[in-house]
Amino acid sequence: MDRDMASEPLLQVLGVHKRFTGVHALRGVTLMFERGQIYHLLGENGCGKSTLIKIISGAQPPDEGELVIDGARHARLSPLESLAAGIETVYQDLSLLPNMNVAENVGLTAELAEHGGRLARTFDRRELASTAARALTAVGLPGDAEFQATLIEQLPLATRQLVAIARAIASEAKFVIMDEPTTSLTQKEVTNLIAVLAHLRERGVTVLFVSHKLDECYAISGEVIVLRDGQKVTQGPIANYTKAQLSALMTGRELSTERYRAAAPAAEVLLEVRGLGRAGAFSDVSFTLHRGEILGVTGLLDSGRNELARALAGVAPAQTGAITLEGRPVRLATPGDAKRERIGYVPEDRLNEGLFLDKPIRDNVITAMIASLRDRFGQIDRTRARALAEDTVKELQIATPNVEKAVQSLSGGNQQRVLIGRWLAIDPHVLILHGPTVGVDVGSKDIIYRIMQRLSERGIGILLVSDDLPELLQNCDRVLMMRKGRVAEAYRADGLTEAELYRALLAEAA
Repeated sequence: MDRDMASEPLLQVLGVHKRFTGVHALRGVTLMFERGQIYHLLGENGCGKSTLIKIISGAQPPDEGELVIDGARHARLSPLESLAAGIETVYQDLSLLPNMNVAENVGLTAELAEHGGRLARTFDRRELASTAARALTAVGLPGDAEFQATLIEQLPLATRQLVAIARAIASEAKFVIMDEPTTSLTQKEVTNLIAVLAHLRERGVTVLFVSHKLDECYAISGEVIVLRDGQKVTQGPIANYTKAQLSALMTGRELSTERYRAAAPAAEVLLEVRGLGRAGAFSDVSFTLHRGEILGVTGLLDSGRNELARALAGVAPAQTGAITLEGRPVRLATPGDAKRERIGYVPEDRLNEGLFLDKPIRDNVITAMIASLRDRFGQIDRTRARALAEDTVKELQIATPNVEKAVQSLSGGNQQRVLIGRWLAIDPHVLILHGPTVGVDVGSKDIIYRIMQRLSERGIGILLVSDDLPELLQNCDRVLMMRKGRVAEAYRADGLTEAELYRALLAEAA
């Protein structure tokens, strides 16, 4: 690399504007990215982060402004031009091909760039295997032939996320954008990813790291960029800012870092689980949930916490044990059984398991109670349906001009509140919240936490399944630690520290 090239920024975003119908998403954003540096892009959902990423990666053109890459000016980029310029993006939805194997997905970017956007009929298998092995090993995945031959659709979400990151490494990109890369990763995998980022930086690769998890950003270090309402608010070394300062810059207001939980649950047992088990997932799980209690469940990815949540929702039912609700035995063999018992379930993957993205907010809210909205002719009473949706939007502070807007037009935090609203419509006894703030900004987290507290005060029992330790400590009455498919520890959340809970997680890993 010549001296002039090394001294100028790798990428410059100059005066970029982007408008959509009724929304000015980016307002004259100017940014400079130096070689071999890590940048954290922070901001609330809807602040313009995703739009900026799409413009840099060539998925959308700017309305005004330009990009300068290695000194070359671009009024706009196509996705292939972005790839050819050395820009690789790991999106939240991963953009992997589920019917292709791991090795083929790892080599995807280089293959597309080399063949003008088309995949060759055959890969050079020997070269592909060698490249994939190096990239997979770099992110802590097996590089052997058996793993490389595994279809993506057969892998858990966390492993797919690491494969997507390996693809960026294999392409030898100069500029890597990682959009919420740690969403489904365990603490061990996050620690490994931090080491991967350090290795990329040593190689001179620039990384734009988009995350809502401030602790991870501080652990990685580098510079922070904050967007709010489509404008750059600040940029500088992340070590120069406290969490409270960054939260205030992102939201424009001060957010609480204290416990949200104030009310005490009732003594009455609402839900009792005894000896619950499902082969290969969890066994002999027992606990009680009191009326108005917020009970946290945590553990590593393979601890059984996720499978327990799905069992109580009837999605993947337990095979042994007993469940009692309000003193009477219940059978939760299907999601329909859970709904009839007024148990609501907000899944971790809201995009694939929860929402109908192309449908209006109204339709998403009423899904769980369509039968009760039908008139004597079997038609949905649209007046009642609309009223229900509008009440939900108001109660849960969902930002939308009207309930006819498609859910996919909303930010992640607002989408999550639509999903919570669906289950509130059935007037639940129990609400299972599985990772309720995954991919949600700090402002929306604050709103969701306050909603949880209001619901518990109404006597709803809440099961909060999460690996976000501050979330558990701020919101729960008690926390159950699952380990190897069993409840290993139970803690009172009031007075429990994050360090104590983290040590318990590490004990599981050991």
